[in-house]
Amino acid sequence: MVHWVSDSEDSDKFEWDSDGEDAVSFNAAGFGSSAPASTNIDAPGPSTRVANGNRKASPSASSVQKYVDMGFLEEMVLKAMKDNGDNGADSLIELLLTYQAIGNDPSLDNGSASRCDSQAAKDSDEYDNLENWDDDDAGERDRGSTFDESDDEDFLHEMSQIDEKVDYLVKMGFPEDEVTMAVTRCGQDASISVLADSIYASQTAGGYCGNSSDHEDNSYGGRKKGRPMEGNKRKRMRFGGQAQGSRGPQDGNDDEPMRLPKPMVGFNLPNRSLPGTAIGPPYFYYENVALAPKGVWTTISRFLYDIEPEFVDSKFFCAAARKRGYIHNLPLVKRSPLLPIPPKTIFEAFPRTKKWWPSWDPRQQFNCLQTCVASAKLTEKIRLALTNSEDPPPLEVQKNVLVECRKWNLVWVGLNKVAPLEPDEMEFLLGFPKDHTRGISRTERYRSLGNSFQVDTVAYHLSVLKDMFPHGMNVLSLFSGIGGAEVALHRLGIRMNYVISVEKSEVNRTILKSWWDQTQTGTLIEISDVQTLTSEKIEAYIRRIGGFDLVVGGSPCNNLAGSNRHHRDGLEGEHSALFFHYFRILGDVKSIMARL
Repeated sequence: MVHWVSDSEDSDKFEWDSDGEDAVSFNAAGFGSSAPASTNIDAPGPSTRVANGNRKASPSASSVQKYVDMGFLEEMVLKAMKDNGDNGADSLIELLLTYQAIGNDPSLDNGSASRCDSQAAKDSDEYDNLENWDDDDAGERDRGSTFDESDDEDFLHEMSQIDEKVDYLVKMGFPEDEVTMAVTRCGQDASISVLADSIYASQTAGGYCGNSSDHEDNSYGGRKKGRPMEGNKRKRMRFGGQAQGSRGPQDGNDDEPMRLPKPMVGFNLPNRSLPGTAIGPPYFYYENVALAPKGVWTTISRFLYDIEPEFVDSKFFCAAARKRGYIHNLPLVKRSPLLPIPPKTIFEAFPRTKKWWPSWDPRQQFNCLQTCVASAKLTEKIRLALTNSEDPPPLEVQKNVLVECRKWNLVWVGLNKVAPLEPDEMEFLLGFPKDHTRGISRTERYRSLGNSFQVDTVAYHLSVLKDMFPHGMNVLSLFSGIGGAEVALHRLGIRMNYVISVEKSEVNRTILKSWWDQTQTGTLIEISDVQTLTSEKIEAYIRRIGGFDLVVGGSPCNNLAGSNRHHRDGLEGEHSALFFHYFRILGDVKSIMARL
């Protein structure tokens, strides 16, 4: 019996997103076992949770007060905390927003209305006070009467952090006065996501509690004095009598994660009725990983006109799985696949591997293609293990080898010899032309390809645009990567007259520019930072080229993907929070084009 020892180098440090399969761990002897459930290190500790007589956690007064300060009723917060359990702050906010959206919860007493009026009055007082609020007042309010000169440095640092958050949220499109109020309510240490939810919650609470006769909708569906509603200029329009993000009567399970279809095909979405504010042109198309943390897709959908995501697994388009969610306002009829139809199995894609493929390896398709590959040390260890075993190898060896082959998408290239996919093989599986990423380092090629669109899948959705734009189209491509959307449009035969591409990675911009120069006759304009694409710049581009026909992109999934266990922070994460810039820019495009 050959004892299997897991590689200790980078290959085994990488945690694979199993796309629904059970994770497997190895003990010292190499025997596979189901991985134990991980401990939630983000769960509230003793400072915020108190054990009651039933050994269950009860919320502390401070944790309840935090949400009361956001504008929610105390009874509603207590009920939501009970219903939410240990599912985290994002889920709790979503649940509270739902309670607000459906009206006065039957479990609350008849005093709720008066409490709500009182809270609305409190918020109104805070709003009025903010008009004369300056940094000195902030210091006294936040730090109390003990503030002295020795604290100047710390105080200035704290104020600098507050200013950065205010600037960031204002760039996202939130009114500055409401951002400042949210900082006052939630505290200067609150995350960007918490502040954004607080603003939206306060706006929703204002419509729920108070008299709105002297208010109009602002750009986020809330209420703001003295600013008339301007039709399509609002980013979060009201429709059907409810604010965007409100889903009407709920069944009590709205705090559950958005359920993924099984099987995840995505060829057809049920007939839908888009709100007027979502109907194109401009058309928009947003993509991200399907297996995101709980509540992420509900939040994304809420910000993008409450459109239901279309979840697709690319294994129905090619020989590799890639589970993604797409929110778009494209038509759902007359879709057509790219031709020629790509191979759907490993042997069809790489027939030369069949000669060496062992009968005990049942794989017909690859798992999701990742941004890094197995080490040479691991593949050599597999070769030695099989060489030192009889033929066929013992079941335990087969099992452990298959775990690594699935984890790293290894292919059989010789007797007992496995190897990772080459970059050009990944290009082929993802629908890119040969040598698309060639010319950069091997590591960069894997990284760029692992973060890209699967071209055939995206082209299937975008194919409805071909007959609509016979003379070409103008595209705003956000988080362009290596140009998956642009390659899809090109392969569909759709001319791109102008493409404004926003991509942070210089390597990716080089790849896209090189491909563009070889294949296109239109104009490519590259921008390096999505945060610099202001409303003024968007209007200038629209005036220059005559408007955008499509806004396409997929914001970074670094904090959403299952393989990123250590920084899977959802939309609060440093990278995935960039989604809000997609939302901001899309809203600016729609409002500017409606005005011009």
